[in-house]
Amino acid sequence: MKLIGSNTSPYVRKVRIVMSEKKLDYQYILEDVWASATPIRASNPLGKVPCLILEGGESVFDSRVIVEYLDTLSPVGKLIPSQGRERAEVKTWEALADGLMDAALLARMEASWSGRTDAQRSQNWIDRQLGKIHASLKAMGTGLADKPFCSGIHFSLSDVAVGCALGYLDLRFGDIAWRDSYANLAKLHDKLSLRPSFVETLSGPVSAA
Repeated sequence: MKLIGSNTSPYVRKVRIVMSEKKLDYQYILEDVWASATPIRASNPLGKVPCLILEGGESVFDSRVIVEYLDTLSPVGKLIPSQGRERAEVKTWEALADGLMDAALLARMEASWSGRTDAQRSQNWIDRQLGKIHASLKAMGTGLADKPFCSGIHFSLSDVAVGCALGYLDLRFGDIAWRDSYANLAKLHDKLSLRPSFVETLSGPVSAA
Protein backbone atom coordinates (compact mmCIF):
# COMPACT_ATOMS: atom_id res chain seq x y z
CA MET A 1 0.00 0.00 0.00
CA LYS A 2 0.97 3.61 -0.55
CA LEU A 3 -0.17 6.56 1.55
CA ILE A 4 -0.10 10.01 -0.03
CA GLY A 5 0.01 12.72 2.60
CA SER A 6 1.47 15.77 4.25
CA ASN A 7 3.40 15.75 7.53
CA THR A 8 1.35 18.61 8.98
CA SER A 9 -2.11 17.32 8.06
CA PRO A 10 -3.83 16.03 11.22
CA TYR A 11 -5.97 13.72 9.07
CA VAL A 12 -2.87 12.15 7.54
CA ARG A 13 -1.37 11.80 10.99
CA LYS A 14 -4.48 9.96 12.15
CA VAL A 15 -4.07 7.43 9.35
CA ARG A 16 -0.34 7.06 9.98
CA ILE A 17 -0.92 6.43 13.69
CA VAL A 18 -3.53 3.78 12.89
CA MET A 19 -1.12 2.09 10.46
CA SER A 20 1.58 2.12 13.11
CA GLU A 21 -0.71 0.73 15.80
CA LYS A 22 -1.89 -1.99 13.38
CA LYS A 23 1.72 -2.84 12.40
CA LEU A 24 0.95 -2.37 8.69
CA ASP A 25 3.64 -1.86 6.07
CA TYR A 26 3.23 0.93 3.54
CA GLN A 27 5.10 3.46 1.44
CA TYR A 28 4.65 7.06 2.51
CA ILE A 29 4.59 9.64 -0.29
CA LEU A 30 4.74 13.31 0.65
CA GLU A 31 2.60 15.63 -1.45
CA ASP A 32 1.96 19.38 -1.37
CA VAL A 33 -1.64 19.67 -2.54
CA TRP A 34 -1.28 23.45 -2.79
CA ALA A 35 1.48 23.26 -5.40
CA SER A 36 0.37 24.17 -8.93
CA ALA A 37 1.77 20.95 -10.37
CA THR A 38 0.44 18.61 -7.68
CA PRO A 39 -0.64 15.25 -9.15
CA ILE A 40 -2.99 14.43 -6.26
CA ARG A 41 -6.16 14.66 -8.38
CA ALA A 42 -4.99 11.65 -10.39
CA SER A 43 -5.58 9.65 -7.19
CA ASN A 44 -8.23 11.74 -5.44
CA PRO A 45 -10.46 14.01 -7.55
CA LEU A 46 -11.11 16.10 -4.44
CA GLY A 47 -7.44 17.07 -4.35
CA LYS A 48 -7.04 16.16 -0.70
CA VAL A 49 -4.82 14.03 1.48
CA PRO A 50 -4.71 11.45 2.94
CA CYS A 51 -5.19 9.13 0.00
CA LEU A 52 -4.46 5.43 0.30
CA ILE A 53 -3.44 3.54 -2.84
CA LEU A 54 -4.15 -0.17 -2.58
CA GLU A 55 -2.00 -2.88 -4.10
CA GLY A 56 -4.30 -3.12 -7.09
CA GLY A 57 -4.05 0.63 -7.72
CA GLU A 58 -7.46 1.56 -6.30
CA SER A 59 -7.71 4.78 -4.29
CA VAL A 60 -9.33 5.09 -0.88
CA PHE A 61 -9.80 8.59 0.49
CA ASP A 62 -11.15 10.50 3.45
CA SER A 63 -9.37 9.62 6.65
CA ARG A 64 -12.47 8.12 8.25
CA VAL A 65 -12.94 5.71 5.37
CA ILE A 66 -9.25 4.82 5.34
CA VAL A 67 -8.96 4.04 9.05
CA GLU A 68 -12.18 2.02 8.93
CA TYR A 69 -10.63 -0.10 6.18
CA LEU A 70 -7.24 -0.39 7.88
CA ASP A 71 -8.76 -1.66 11.11
CA THR A 72 -10.12 -4.68 9.21
CA LEU A 73 -6.72 -5.71 7.83
CA SER A 74 -5.21 -7.05 11.02
CA PRO A 75 -6.49 -8.28 14.38
CA VAL A 76 -3.54 -6.48 16.01
CA GLY A 77 -4.55 -3.44 18.03
CA LYS A 78 -8.28 -3.42 17.22
CA LEU A 79 -9.31 0.25 17.30
CA ILE A 80 -12.98 0.26 16.26
CA PRO A 81 -15.62 -1.96 17.88
CA SER A 82 -17.41 -4.12 15.33
CA GLN A 83 -20.97 -3.13 16.21
CA GLY A 84 -23.43 -1.61 18.62
CA ARG A 85 -23.26 1.28 21.01
CA GLU A 86 -19.51 0.95 21.57
CA ARG A 87 -18.86 1.38 17.86
CA ALA A 88 -21.15 4.42 17.67
CA GLU A 89 -19.34 5.98 20.63
CA VAL A 90 -15.90 5.60 19.03
CA LYS A 91 -17.10 6.95 15.69
CA THR A 92 -18.79 9.89 17.42
CA TRP A 93 -15.52 10.77 19.17
CA GLU A 94 -13.79 10.61 15.80
CA ALA A 95 -16.43 12.89 14.25
CA LEU A 96 -16.00 15.38 17.09
CA ALA A 97 -12.23 15.43 16.74
CA ASP A 98 -12.42 15.68 12.95
CA GLY A 99 -14.92 18.53 13.32
CA LEU A 100 -12.47 20.40 15.53
CA MET A 101 -9.76 19.89 12.91
CA ASP A 102 -12.13 21.03 10.14
CA ALA A 103 -12.83 24.26 12.01
CA ALA A 104 -9.15 24.82 12.75
CA LEU A 105 -8.19 24.38 9.10
CA LEU A 106 -10.96 26.72 7.94
CA ALA A 107 -9.89 29.38 10.44
CA ARG A 108 -6.25 29.03 9.45
CA MET A 109 -6.95 29.24 5.72
CA GLU A 110 -9.20 32.27 6.14
CA ALA A 111 -6.44 34.02 8.07
CA SER A 112 -3.45 33.03 5.97
CA TRP A 113 -4.36 31.77 2.49
CA SER A 114 -2.32 33.68 -0.07
CA GLY A 115 -5.22 33.69 -2.52
CA ARG A 116 -6.94 36.42 -0.52
CA THR A 117 -5.96 39.92 0.43
CA ASP A 118 -6.23 41.16 4.00
CA ALA A 119 -9.29 43.17 2.99
CA GLN A 120 -11.02 40.02 1.76
CA ARG A 121 -10.56 38.07 4.97
CA SER A 122 -13.51 37.70 7.33
CA GLN A 123 -12.83 37.91 11.06
CA ASN A 124 -16.45 36.93 11.69
CA TRP A 125 -15.84 33.67 9.83
CA ILE A 126 -12.64 33.03 11.77
CA ASP A 127 -14.44 33.72 15.05
CA ARG A 128 -17.21 31.31 14.05
CA GLN A 129 -14.65 28.53 13.52
CA LEU A 130 -12.86 29.35 16.76
CA GLY A 131 -16.22 29.04 18.52
CA LYS A 132 -16.55 25.51 17.15
CA ILE A 133 -13.05 24.68 18.38
CA HIS A 134 -13.80 25.85 21.92
CA ALA A 135 -17.18 24.07 21.96
CA SER A 136 -15.48 20.86 20.80
CA LEU A 137 -12.79 21.15 23.48
CA LYS A 138 -15.47 21.57 26.12
CA ALA A 139 -17.36 18.52 24.85
CA MET A 140 -14.13 16.49 24.81
CA GLY A 141 -13.25 17.52 28.34
CA THR A 142 -16.73 16.65 29.56
CA GLY A 143 -16.85 13.36 27.68
CA LEU A 144 -13.44 12.24 28.89
CA ALA A 145 -14.23 13.10 32.51
CA ASP A 146 -11.85 11.05 34.67
CA LYS A 147 -11.64 8.04 32.34
CA PRO A 148 -8.19 6.77 31.28
CA PHE A 149 -9.23 6.88 27.61
CA CYS A 150 -11.98 8.61 25.65
CA SER A 151 -14.09 5.48 25.21
CA GLY A 152 -13.38 3.89 28.59
CA ILE A 153 -10.48 1.76 29.76
CA HIS A 154 -9.08 0.79 26.36
CA PHE A 155 -7.10 2.79 23.78
CA SER A 156 -9.13 3.18 20.57
CA LEU A 157 -9.64 5.30 17.48
CA SER A 158 -11.33 7.83 19.78
CA ASP A 159 -7.96 8.59 21.36
CA VAL A 160 -6.11 8.63 18.03
CA ALA A 161 -8.51 11.22 16.62
CA VAL A 162 -8.55 13.40 19.75
CA GLY A 163 -4.77 13.20 20.08
CA CYS A 164 -4.35 14.37 16.49
CA ALA A 165 -6.80 17.24 17.00
CA LEU A 166 -5.03 18.45 20.13
CA GLY A 167 -1.65 18.07 18.44
CA TYR A 168 -2.82 20.21 15.53
CA LEU A 169 -3.91 22.95 17.91
CA ASP A 170 -0.42 22.90 19.42
CA LEU A 171 1.10 23.14 15.94
CA ARG A 172 -1.07 25.90 14.49
CA PHE A 173 -2.97 27.55 17.34
CA GLY A 174 -0.49 27.92 20.17
CA ASP A 175 -2.50 30.84 21.55
CA ILE A 176 -5.39 28.50 22.46
CA ALA A 177 -4.43 27.47 26.00
CA TRP A 178 -6.58 24.35 26.09
CA ARG A 179 -4.37 22.70 28.72
CA ASP A 180 -5.22 25.42 31.23
CA SER A 181 -8.95 24.78 30.90
CA TYR A 182 -8.95 21.00 30.47
CA ALA A 183 -6.42 19.26 32.66
CA ASN A 184 -7.90 15.86 31.82
CA LEU A 185 -7.29 16.44 28.09
CA ALA A 186 -3.74 17.54 28.85
CA LYS A 187 -3.17 14.36 30.85
CA LEU A 188 -4.54 12.23 28.02
CA HIS A 189 -2.44 14.04 25.42
CA ASP A 190 0.71 13.62 27.51
CA LYS A 191 0.01 9.89 27.81
CA LEU A 192 -0.67 9.51 24.09
CA SER A 193 2.48 11.45 23.23
CA LEU A 194 4.57 8.66 24.77
CA ARG A 195 3.21 6.04 22.37
CA PRO A 196 5.65 5.19 19.54
CA SER A 197 2.92 5.78 16.95
CA PHE A 198 2.50 9.38 18.11
CA VAL A 199 6.23 10.00 18.44
CA GLU A 200 6.92 8.69 14.92
CA THR A 201 4.31 10.97 13.35
CA LEU A 202 5.20 14.20 15.13
CA SER A 203 6.64 16.51 12.46
CA GLY A 204 7.36 20.17 11.96
CA PRO A 205 5.73 22.44 9.36
CA VAL A 206 6.27 21.44 5.74
CA SER A 207 3.07 22.60 4.05
CA ALA A 208 0.26 25.13 4.17
CA ALA A 209 -2.13 22.73 5.90
